[in-house]
Amino acid sequence: MQLMADLHTHTKASDGTCEPAENVRLAKEAGLAALAITDHDTVAGIPEAIEAARALGVEIIPGVEVSSVGKGQDIHVLGYFVPYDNPAFEERLFRLRETRHERNQLLIARLQELGIDISLEKVYRRKQGMDKNIGRPHIAEELMELGVVSTIAEAFDKYLGKGGAAYVNPPRITPQEAITLIKEAGGVAVLAHPGLYDDDELVQELIVFGLDGIEVNHPDNDEVQKMRYSKWAGQYGLVETGGSDFHGWRGEEPFHAMLGSHTAAMDAVEQLRAIAAKRKA
Repeated sequence: MQLMADLHTHTKASDGTCEPAENVRLAKEAGLAALAITDHDTVAGIPEAIEAARALGVEIIPGVEVSSVGKGQDIHVLGYFVPYDNPAFEERLFRLRETRHERNQLLIARLQELGIDISLEKVYRRKQGMDKNIGRPHIAEELMELGVVSTIAEAFDKYLGKGGAAYVNPPRITPQEAITLIKEAGGVAVLAHPGLYDDDELVQELIVFGLDGIEVNHPDNDEVQKMRYSKWAGQYGLVETGGSDFHGWRGEEPFHAMLGSHTAAMDAVEQLRAIAAKRKA
């Protein structure tokens, strides 16, 4: 039986609904050998996950999902084997979260202009836990609570996603800067869910710029896209990764997909580890 890893999961440290230890438990139940904790612009959930994994025999890969903007849309770059206990790296991530807060303010203002009775204070009050790292899913939850939408997907389609009525994107670092940030910290840079961007020209630009890998097996990549990205991985010498992008549950359904449902072989983990070791040597 081939050992597998889920290389893309979120916890309450960002916009997931589970504690890091719960992600580890789910990984063990799914029979995974390794699990990456890749919260948005924070490494706050990693220590708890590592502690929980000691008793369960699951390897924790310290990761992060760095937010950037390229050609007017959100581009996310996953970093693996990042120095989660390095103060300088954490300071860089803190500055990224400050931009996220600015975006939240702009989103709420847009929603209010559309006649929706929503406030930033109420959204932030809903978020409990170790780090108030607020993102669009938290705003979507508040829209559901207000009865404006019935699902998270509807909130993104109508208001919060690319093309939505309240969509905003304040200046952020570029994807190239995100790749550089991860690599300079000694981590490994992998493009997250490339199928979401609907811009293969940009994906190829980032490959040429210096990506180490590409997320092929993701719930938002269709089968044609998976074949294309897998081909590019072989062509450009990239690590081919996969992950569920698990954010816990929104209502009764897992969001994006259930932890362990989309994975990568442990061979990919070893390739990521080797790149990080060489970079830190």
